[in-house]
Amino acid sequence: MPQGAAKGIHPGRVVWVHAPEATDWAGYGSSEPSWQSNHTDLATVEEMVSQAVRQVTGEAADASAWDALFKDFNATHGQARRGYRAGEKVVIKINLTACNARGEQVDPVTYEKKPAVMNTIDNSPQMLLALLRQLVYVAGVAPGDISLGDPTGLFPSFMWDMLHPEFPEVHYFDNLGGAGRSRTEFSSVPIFWSTTNADDKLPDYLPAPFTEADYLINFAVLKGHAAGVSLCGKNLYGALLRCPDGYLSGTGMQDYYDLHLSLPCAGWSPGLGHYRALVDLMGHPRLGGKTLLCLIDGLFAGYYWDSHPYPWKSAPFGDGTHSDWPSSLFASQDPVAIDSVAYDFLLNEWPAIVQSGQGPAGSLLGGAEDYLQEAALGDHPPSGTRYDPGRTGHALTSLGVHEHWNSPVARQYSRNLGLNEGIELLALRVNRPAARLHLSSTPEGMRLSWPSAQAGYRLERSRSLAPPDWQPVALTPAFFQGRNVVTDPVDGRTGFYRLTQ
Repeated sequence: MPQGAAKGIHPGRVVWVHAPEATDWAGYGSSEPSWQSNHTDLATVEEMVSQAVRQVTGEAADASAWDALFKDFNATHGQARRGYRAGEKVVIKINLTACNARGEQVDPVTYEKKPAVMNTIDNSPQMLLALLRQLVYVAGVAPGDISLGDPTGLFPSFMWDMLHPEFPEVHYFDNLGGAGRSRTEFSSVPIFWSTTNADDKLPDYLPAPFTEADYLINFAVLKGHAAGVSLCGKNLYGALLRCPDGYLSGTGMQDYYDLHLSLPCAGWSPGLGHYRALVDLMGHPRLGGKTLLCLIDGLFAGYYWDSHPYPWKSAPFGDGTHSDWPSSLFASQDPVAIDSVAYDFLLNEWPAIVQSGQGPAGSLLGGAEDYLQEAALGDHPPSGTRYDPGRTGHALTSLGVHEHWNSPVARQYSRNLGLNEGIELLALRVNRPAARLHLSSTPEGMRLSWPSAQAGYRLERSRSLAPPDWQPVALTPAFFQGRNVVTDPVDGRTGFYRLTQ
C-alpha cells in the first residue's frame, strides 16, 4: 500500500527514459572514459532530457513543460500560479562523490581526475549540457542566474571543458574554488537536526548557492551505497559544505553532528523506524523545499559509493547472460516517489548491495528504504521523530509517496493499476533522434545547430512559406559540443530554416 501524499502536476508520476543508443562503452577497464563523445551520444541524451521534462508535466513541447513546472512550483509554494521571472536563480545540485575534495581523486591545481579513478561514474557531462541548454534556450533562464556544482567536491576538468565554453556565465561551484570555479561559502541559514543527539554539536549552516537560489534541481546519480542506495535523498548529503562525518576542508575534523549515525549501516542504525537526517535535508524549506525537479542520471550507474560501474543483466538491459548499461534517466516532481522507483530498479539488479550495504547479509535489516518511509509519513513517521529542520514551529508534512512495484517484470505501481493514489511510472524508450534544428538569436545573427553525429543534412532557408523558395545556406558549419553550428547574419530579414537530406 502507498505511504504518504503524492506530489506533482500528475501526483506521484515518475518518468523512466531508457535509451540504449545513448551509451556504447567497453567498461571500467577501458582506456577511454565513458563521457567521451564516442561513448555517450549527446543527441540521444538531449532527446532523453527533453522527453523526461515533457512527460513529467504531460505537455507536448519543451517550453510549455518548463512553464508548467515553474507555475506548479509557485502555486504550491504560496505564490501566484506564475511562470519563471527573469532574475530568479536556479541551482543544480550534482553528485561529485567520485571527485570528493577530501580524497585524492582530482588534482586540486589542474582539476584533472586521476587516471586510477577516471572511469568511476559522476553525472554525465552530456546530461548536464542538455539540462543547461533546456534551461537557457527553452526556459529562458539567463546563464548568470544558474549555479551548478557540489560543495564537497572538485568540479573536474572533463565537465568544465564540455560546459564552460558554451555557458561561461554559469556559476560552477565546488569546495576549493580554483581555476575559475566559485568557492562555496556558508550562508547564515541554519539547519536544525531533529534529534537530541545533535544538541551539543556545532551548528550547521547551509551553503550559499542553495539559500540564494529560488529553485533547486536535484540531479543525482543512480548508485548503490553502504546505506543501500544513493539517490536524490542521499545527493543532499553533499549539499552541506562539511562532510557528513564532520570533516571541514581547511580545518579538519570538527564537532558537527555525524550524519553517518543516522544511516542504516551496521553499527549505526540499521532497520526501520529510526531518525534519518536525510529527511531533514529533504524537508528544509531553504534546501529540499525548493525542489523544482528531481532527476537521476542512470546512463551507467555505480555499484557502491565509490561509483564503480557495471553493466546490468536484468531485462530490459540484458537477458541474464548478456548485459548492457542501464542507459536511463529518471525524472519526477516527487522526491520520494523517484527514489522509491530507483530503489526498486537497484534492488532488482544488485540485491546484495541494497539489502546489506556490501556488509554481512541482511545487515541493513531493511533500513535502506527507511528514509523513504520517514519522508512519506513526515507528519507521523514510524520513528516518532518531529522533523522541523527549519525550526519553523511546524513539523514537516508528507514529502511525497512511497511504495514498491508489483514485480520487476510488470513494473506497475498503484496508479498504473487504476488506483487514485501512489506512484505512476511512465516508461519510455528513446532511440537516436533525427536531426533537430536548434535556433537562438545572437548579436551576430541567427545561431543554428544540429547534431554532428547525423551526417548528410543540408541547411536551407526561405524568405516565405507562401510559396517557399528554399535555398542552401552557403555557410560551412563549425563543430562545437557535438553539434554543427552556423551563424547566419540575417540583417533584420524574416526567414524560415529547415534541414534536408
